[in-house]
Amino acid sequence: MNSITIHHTFLPHTDPDESLAFYRDILGFEVRNDVGGGAMRWITVGPPGSGTSVVLTPPAADPGITEDERRTIAEMMAKGTYATLVLATPDIDDAFDRIQAAGAEVVQEPVDQPYGIRDCAFRDPAGNHIRLNEVR
Repeated sequence: MNSITIHHTFLPHTDPDESLAFYRDILGFEVRNDVGGGAMRWITVGPPGSGTSVVLTPPAADPGITEDERRTIAEMMAKGTYATLVLATPDIDDAFDRIQAAGAEVVQEPVDQPYGIRDCAFRDPAGNHIRLNEVR
């Protein structure tokens, strides 16, 4: 039996307070850690009861990244093509209505995909592509 699980993954933020409001207040994630300050702030969030976390990080904080790479990352984030997170819910229509009513940017309304999944998509405040799959 495989005992490996997903512990955490990373998504970039451009404004830590806006990202915190999206993940905590709109998606209902709990805050597990909040370190640093200003633009150099790392915030760990996750669904209550789940061991998996998302670390919201400053983009391109690695000192080994060049200015050209930073510019490319910023351009990709602005287009919503840099990072994607896929979440799951048992009632996608209820979740979609709640997230849309909270003001999130809608990328796709709920759709039955030809490959058997009903899903929708949003962008978080940093431009990350957030897909939501219905699982029963």
